[in-house]
Amino acid sequence: MTTLAFDDEGVDVVYEGTEFRLERDLIEEATEKSYYDVTDHEVLKIVAEQPTLQGEPRRIADILD
Repeated sequence: MTTLAFDDEGVDVVYEGTEFRLERDLIEEATEKSYYDVTDHEVLKIVAEQPTLQGEPRRIADILD
């Protein structure tokens, strides 16, 4: 299971028992989008090769509201 915790500066990730942080700049570079326009599904795709995507994608801006 993968856990994502978003804040204004990046995402704290727990992936297969390993904890790490994806900084905002890295996410923007990987997606070629503004951080707040990136979706949780896009972040999952950065973390895992074949993530299990459930539900509708949510923009980081909406998650942080």
